[in-house]
Amino acid sequence: MLETINLSHRLRRIQLLAEDPKEFLLKCPSQETNSFDFELLESDRIFGLDSIKKICVDYRLRFLDVRLFKGQVPNEALQKIEQLEQMHNTQIDHLKIMAPSKLFKLENADDPLLFVPIGNNHFYLIHQWGNDLHPLRKALVWPFKNIINLTVSVLVLSFLISAVMPLNLFVREASYGDFFLIFLFMFKSVAAIVIYYFFASGKNFNQAIWDSKYYN
Repeated sequence: MLETINLSHRLRRIQLLAEDPKEFLLKCPSQETNSFDFELLESDRIFGLDSIKKICVDYRLRFLDVRLFKGQVPNEALQKIEQLEQMHNTQIDHLKIMAPSKLFKLENADDPLLFVPIGNNHFYLIHQWGNDLHPLRKALVWPFKNIINLTVSVLVLSFLISAVMPLNLFVREASYGDFFLIFLFMFKSVAAIVIYYFFASGKNFNQAIWDSKYYN
């Protein structure tokens, strides 16, 4: 009798997967662990929470429940969920997604990676699509990793602007002292713009937002 009920439940999930893939994901119950046969899992797809945090901080991504995700999930990812359920004879619950902030429905206060918890603060990567882990993205968001990176970025940018600034507009014979004064002025100006941008737009550093469901 129990096997008949489980089969009926699985058939309803397969039908929901075919008719409404997004609803299929949202109906996954919120449990913290899943029952898997670890011998059947691919070891290179298992990530600890510390590893996930590092990836999120390096690439300015968030790691949140699938219910907050507003992007499109490819059919290939949904098919992999069904394949895992059949292989491990279980129902996958509490899916989480790693993706840029713009792809989540964040509360007031680019392409993702789909994970499922397997216990002991470890997660199994079901499917990845897009190029959110591209090295260029990592370089572009490096200044927002923490306050030290931001300060270094402002110093470098100020130096570059000072280096291309024609000093003969201000003095006839430029010296290292004149360059240093121009550099200090540029640093002060760039820092003021960056600080204003951070406060005005409600931005925060990567380390503070990687698992936050709030946009500010």
